[in-house]
Amino acid sequence: MPAFTSFKLTPWLPLVILGLSLGYATTVLTRLPWWTLLFIAAVWIGVGVKLAWGRPLNARYRRIWPWSLVPLSLAGVYVYLADSFGNVDLGAVFFHLQAGMTEHGGAGKMVSAVVYIAVVAAILWSVTWLSRHDQRWRLAERYFAILLLATNPLLYGLGQRSVALVADDGEWLNRRYVPPLIEEPQQTPNLLIMYLESLERTYGNDIFGDAYADLNVLGEQGLVLEGIRQMDNTGWTMAGMIASQCGVPLMPAGLLHDTQFEPLQKVVPGVDCLGDILAAQGYRLSYLGGASTQFAGKGLFYRGHQFNTVKGKEDFVPDMEDPEYLNSWGLYDDTLYDLTVDEIRRLDEEDNGPWAVVNLNLAGHAPSGFPSQTCQDRQGPFDGQNILYSVECSAHEARMLIERLQREGLLDNTLVVVLSDHLTMRVSVWDQLTALDRDNTLIILGDHIAPQRIRRDATMLDVFPTILEAMGFTLNEHRAGLGASLLSEKPTLVEIHGIEVLNERLREETALQHRLWEGLAPQRRALEENPVTQVTETPADQADEVHIIR
Repeated sequence: MPAFTSFKLTPWLPLVILGLSLGYATTVLTRLPWWTLLFIAAVWIGVGVKLAWGRPLNARYRRIWPWSLVPLSLAGVYVYLADSFGNVDLGAVFFHLQAGMTEHGGAGKMVSAVVYIAVVAAILWSVTWLSRHDQRWRLAERYFAILLLATNPLLYGLGQRSVALVADDGEWLNRRYVPPLIEEPQQTPNLLIMYLESLERTYGNDIFGDAYADLNVLGEQGLVLEGIRQMDNTGWTMAGMIASQCGVPLMPAGLLHDTQFEPLQKVVPGVDCLGDILAAQGYRLSYLGGASTQFAGKGLFYRGHQFNTVKGKEDFVPDMEDPEYLNSWGLYDDTLYDLTVDEIRRLDEEDNGPWAVVNLNLAGHAPSGFPSQTCQDRQGPFDGQNILYSVECSAHEARMLIERLQREGLLDNTLVVVLSDHLTMRVSVWDQLTALDRDNTLIILGDHIAPQRIRRDATMLDVFPTILEAMGFTLNEHRAGLGASLLSEKPTLVEIHGIEVLNERLREETALQHRLWEGLAPQRRALEENPVTQVTETPADQADEVHIIR
């Protein structure tokens, strides 16, 4: 104990803590290999020893509290989020806080969070000790605090949302929103939508071997749409599903929510989504998910948009033959897909109009996935880390489900849409993925879908009108929501403006946010008293647009 508190020896402990923490944060926020943290720590400790940090010649102890404690804590939160998810999306943080995080599968993240808290506490102690024992640190750390506040992306994002409240044009995206006005189709095919958790098309690159091979085989039978990029507020599961079924990014309710301290009761009630459109045409709608429907508002979204059957982990477990056959999030894919077959059989046997089934699997979930026992019997032992093993499992199980349904004749007059819900978050091949041009999976199969590949510069917003037109619906100018059908010649917003412009406008948007949460937000009297006719463009908007010539 005396050695630990010795004035001569104690500076080593804060120097080591800060050096290793700085090195680790650097490797998290960049693509540098993990071992560079040791080099960074060694340089830091060397400089500290050379300059005698913590034990200057004219040492004067002062019991002060450094200015940088709060900025350092906020920086620790950001590094934790970046380490856990790769890309930090403030929209996801805000939405999950309001929509609910019960029944989440992040038990492993809880351990990681505890470790991070302990490390941040050690960092705060180290900075406090050095500041109290070294007047140079007392002078320098206050400027360091300002630097941390100015460069923290969390605070930068909050600042941008605050600026949006006084932006000159907070209706740029809202003016481009087109309600999904449709003509009743002559035929009403059934619909099966399979969301493959985090299984982006980028995994099809040769550097990942055969991980994506089964989806390539499926793609040879139908339409493969390439170039589906990820804009802001579409990069997590609920956001990806809402973008592809409603044609809008998921802008959290935020301060528009009237009851800030209570969970949301509805999810994007102000726009018509795929479920609303199909229900109006007499479709029977079912959602089946491997995870709980209570997490992130999944159940609220699907029930609120007219799905008749909405089931997740909590609904399936009581009737499972082996209720212990679960992963930390919920059902393995082989179980979920057996239940999907049972649901489609039920709907087909009822013969009471067309049906639409949406399911969401778990096998590809970051960071390492949840391969089913069926896959492990086929692929061999899983090391618990290799995401490519889980990607291969997810792709194979999806292909097997489709082929099984085809053999039973359950996909007659049925459109099948296979897509990723979003790009993956941090996984074992993160460095290789982020070095490539990344895009989402989108494969469409059906009796009237000719095998081909189409590359368009698009986002998940464009999936919504694409599905509707593939089903035979006629859209006004091939548009719905903020999307344009990729089966038409209509240019997408990304093709016209570029994704950077869309993301910038999204950060400044207020009117679209009000539209999404209509009914939960305070009504704006000015708009009610002076209603504005909906337009898709203004003369000023058109002045800088370049039309796509095909």
